[in-house]
Amino acid sequence: MPKGYVILTESIKDPAGMDAYSRAAGASMAEGGASVLAVDGRPQLLEGEWHGDRTVVLEFESVEAARAWYESEAYGRAKPLRQAAADTNAVIIAGFEPPSRGA
Repeated sequence: MPKGYVILTESIKDPAGMDAYSRAAGASMAEGGASVLAVDGRPQLLEGEWHGDRTVVLEFESVEAARAWYESEAYGRAKPLRQAAADTNAVIIAGFEPPSRGA
């Protein structure tokens, strides 16, 4: 089963509000089994357009685990803080598993 990843691009309007969100979301991430792989306030755009001024990449054991965290009661308490403090795009994607070679 492939890993699940949550990627958020955030255009922050209220830094203090995002600090409050980070504290609340951090507890839910620990409960949900998330690993923070990247947080970057200055992503290097190579092509096209990119939303926001901060990008966050979270890793979960599976897509189902990522969705369960996103829909959890614990994250549900943190989410409105982010929504008030930033305009965000968020996606869940499945990790890549190369096809197994024939035996």
